Amino acid sequence: MSKKKEKKIDLKNLEPEEKLKYEVAEELGLLDRVLADGWKSLTSKETGRIGGIVTKKKRVKNRQDG
Repeated sequence: MSKKKEKKIDLKNLEPEEKLKYEVAEELGLLDRVLADGWKSLTSKETGRIGGIVTKKKRVKNRQDG
């Protein structure tokens, strides 16, 4: 079986929502692992933590914009 070829992530050219996800992963010290092995290398606890922080940041931003 051949392994699926991983595409390189250009951290400079991401959609805002995707960029936020990578920023949170970096804050938690998980970015190196994500870049090396992909998002599936994280545990459900780690991805849940990222999702929770992303949601919180979006909520705060929406309050400031609104």
